[in-house]
Amino acid sequence: MTEEPTRRLAVVFIFVTVFLDMVGIGLIFPVLPNIVQVIGDMNLAEATLVSGWLFFAYTGMQILFGPLMGSLSDTHGRRPLLLLSVFGLAVDYLLTAFAPTLLWLFVGRVFAGICGASYTTANAYLADITAPEDRARVFGYVGAAVGLGFIIGPAIGGFLGEFGPRVPFFAAAFISILNFTYGYLILPESLPVETRRPFSLARSNPFGTLKVFMSYRQVLPLCAVLFLYYTAISIYPAIWAFWGIARYQWTEFTIGLTLAFFGLLMAITAGFLTGPTVKWLGESRTVILGLTVAVIADVCFAYAPGTSAVLLITLINAPEGMADPALTALMSKETPANAQGELQGGIASAKNVAMLVGSPLFAQIFGIFLIEGTPAQASQASFLTAAIICAAALLVFLWQRRHRKHQPQIGMSEIES
Repeated sequence: MTEEPTRRLAVVFIFVTVFLDMVGIGLIFPVLPNIVQVIGDMNLAEATLVSGWLFFAYTGMQILFGPLMGSLSDTHGRRPLLLLSVFGLAVDYLLTAFAPTLLWLFVGRVFAGICGASYTTANAYLADITAPEDRARVFGYVGAAVGLGFIIGPAIGGFLGEFGPRVPFFAAAFISILNFTYGYLILPESLPVETRRPFSLARSNPFGTLKVFMSYRQVLPLCAVLFLYYTAISIYPAIWAFWGIARYQWTEFTIGLTLAFFGLLMAITAGFLTGPTVKWLGESRTVILGLTVAVIADVCFAYAPGTSAVLLITLINAPEGMADPALTALMSKETPANAQGELQGGIASAKNVAMLVGSPLFAQIFGIFLIEGTPAQASQASFLTAAIICAAALLVFLWQRRHRKHQPQIGMSEIES
């Protein structure tokens, strides 16, 4: 464990890193429907279908390479993998900004997926420097950084999108390059050489990761909960912008503002409410609260009559943001210190497989109903499907929680041995 001043500086850096990455990602959401329509010469329904496969390409690569990056960080340290992730995003944005055809959009997504996002290694970094009982709180800080990034990123993206659909991608590339430079000059390494473990290819692929998880009690069932939850919430990146345009005639600027509002609530919930809520309710009850609210919100989104209703439902849905850090903290407590990178790689794989399933699923549901019916029918079919999947996640968690109460507890010393 590092000294307290150093630890605080490292937490601030991780917060800034994830924040800047999410600003870059948030920039592009308001203009994604437009750029796919322009480059592909297609209508909104067709662009929705294509966008689902763009997400598929990105998450597919992260599934294959996410565990590898996590294991490499356990062997070589967190710093180089964080820098590689940020650099990969910069390349992706430049490829998209100059893309003459849809093929180049897919090439950019594949490259970014291979390099992986900074979120995985950032969580492993935080696990290195934080005591187990404090991890839910610091993971909440990362959630706050994601939320703040989505406050500023979409708002800027909506504004820049007025000057052309490619402009936000150049801005995102610049932000990623700035972030890479900042990390290269400032970021210290968090994993001491003496605590690193030898690299194992068998433990560095998606199937090997799941096999290793079976050694840690309660991690695999919790990963199943996380998988279902992320399948459900993949509806937001998959169709939010397309849904807003088709259902409520949102402009790029309005899309940016709604996403900024969503991000503001996420930042407040994850950054300021997760820690106190976990201390009050515990991780398990916090997860139950988040998943319950998510189910209710999805049903309400399905029938929202206008933009004001969407904003009200988004406000009610804010506690959902506590489910992810609370789940991550529960899994982190079940894993030894020298496997936190492997754990976060596995968590990223579970999330990415969920996104791989959910993004094209919701894009196809929305696009098909939009072609054959009305925007109202498309939104109902999509969000009700998300509600059912999220309800399944809640039921699995409740089963796992009840089953765990009837099992003998195991100490971390036993796990590490």
